[in-house]
Amino acid sequence: MRSYEILPGVKVTNDRCLILDDGPTAVVGDLHLGYESALEEEGMYIPRMNTGSIRDAMNNILSEYEPRRVVLLGDIKHDFKRSKREAKEEVKTIIGLLTEASDVVVVKGNHDNFLQNILSEVGLTAFDYVDMGGFRMEHGHVDSKVRPVIIGHEHPSVRIPGAMSGGMKMHCFVHQKEDGVIVLPPFSPFSAGNDLSLDGKCIMAPALGGSVYSEADIYGVSEVGIIRLGKLKDITDITV
Repeated sequence: MRSYEILPGVKVTNDRCLILDDGPTAVVGDLHLGYESALEEEGMYIPRMNTGSIRDAMNNILSEYEPRRVVLLGDIKHDFKRSKREAKEEVKTIIGLLTEASDVVVVKGNHDNFLQNILSEVGLTAFDYVDMGGFRMEHGHVDSKVRPVIIGHEHPSVRIPGAMSGGMKMHCFVHQKEDGVIVLPPFSPFSAGNDLSLDGKCIMAPALGGSVYSEADIYGVSEVGIIRLGKLKDITDITV
């Protein structure tokens, strides 16, 4: 299945976005635009694929779900520093694509230093958080303690044990229903993912770390659809 309803009016999708019926609203996190440019400054050169992949994926979301609003949940930029012209244009290209089809709400992430300089050129403002559809939406590097909350930042992934090549790694949505925490997977195709385990040292987002995350429901993102993997504590019992 392409999507799965985790709460009334709230769906997780294999398009790496969360859809709220209110609007409808599409929520995505961690685009990390300008990734290749930042690596080049460090002397590393890779094909420029991030922005093109994100553009195509955003077009799919706009076509499939026809959202009235799109919430960008932080880390729109990759580089912490003031963006150079090329990286700046990447941000403006994606923002421009979205604003042609929907209202765009931007939440600031920990990578988004100087983001407002870029947004001012297109008439937008970056917020520390927004309250929408009954949820606090924030990037996740700081915990407002408001619940229920939707965050990014964690770049969650899980490893499913298997006999071949050490198993399978999969980006995922995380939903701790009792504690009111939903974590989105990264939208950037370059994200390696942060493998979740029951060792609290691996958790980056305070809201997730402060929850009983062993009881969180995990929804894997795959090309064939959303895969319900069960509770985090039980994933080690799964084989592929």
